[in-house]
Amino acid sequence: MLLKHYPKQEYINAESPSALKNLTDALYLMLYRGARAGSKNIVFVCIGTDRSTGDSLGPLIGYKINSLKYRNVYIYGTLENPVHAKNLSEVLSDIYRKHENPFIVAIDACLGRIDHVGYITVGEGPIKPGSGVNKDLVPVGDMHITGIVNFGGFMDFLILQNTRLSVVMKMADTISMSIRYVLWKISEDKSLAINM
Repeated sequence: MLLKHYPKQEYINAESPSALKNLTDALYLMLYRGARAGSKNIVFVCIGTDRSTGDSLGPLIGYKINSLKYRNVYIYGTLENPVHAKNLSEVLSDIYRKHENPFIVAIDACLGRIDHVGYITVGEGPIKPGSGVNKDLVPVGDMHITGIVNFGGFMDFLILQNTRLSVVMKMADTISMSIRYVLWKISEDKSLAINM
């Protein structure tokens, strides 16, 4: 199978008609590579809190994909049990203790340039949650998916609190649909190390 090469990070406009396809292609490639490299588990860490509209992207996605029932696929961070600044280190320790060779997908909201609001980024490597609001948290993820929910630069905490739910929900729908499709596609590929 010929896999397309993607840059380390790709920006996808959630309003674009091709958003779901572009996100699905990039996510599949990264999960496929992780599985081929020997990862035995896929772990989604959906970071954020339901107490702030702008920071609710992660928990909303966790809520939307939490009903998935695949062996060796685990979801941390939902509306009921969010993963946030106060419990992130503990959750990560728990993941590494419970799951053999996990491939961690970090999902979080972020602030960005005004012309990138509504864009989803997908890329290799970890993210540093909380950096937009001056929190020093541990890096998370073998790959990441972020949603740029609002613009940053001044009074970022207040900006997150006043983010439109429709922007967050549109991205949460697109990302969760993409995850569902990619996991189904991986589950159909018997050549991969992940036994789903």
